[in-house]
Amino acid sequence: MAIYESGEMYLETIHVLEKKTGKVRSIDISEHMGYSKPSVSRAVGLLKKDDYIQVDKDGYITLTDAGRALAEKIYERHTVLSQMLIRLGVSEETAMEDACRLEHAISDESFEAIKRHIEAGQPK
Repeated sequence: MAIYESGEMYLETIHVLEKKTGKVRSIDISEHMGYSKPSVSRAVGLLKKDDYIQVDKDGYITLTDAGRALAEKIYERHTVLSQMLIRLGVSEETAMEDACRLEHAISDESFEAIKRHIEAGQPK
């Protein structure tokens, strides 16, 4: 099933918040992303319907295996792309913003090539 960029952003946010605090609720996502509660509620419903997340009786959100795999993929892209842009001399703020846009548009092939290029330049 196809997931849209906004869905990827929500999954990445859940992943990041989960790493920071261990527990995630819709309000945490709303505050972190600066989105309205109804917008987050709608997205959570769609992600739940598509089996990317589970929501328990207390409203805590966890990623399913499929959701975690996708969230980790997007998070890795964001991290690698932002680090690459910073190394190229882009300010951290701009690099983070640009990486956020690029992470959703870049093909797997191009991203893997960038990763290989970066790793080849790293001292062993």
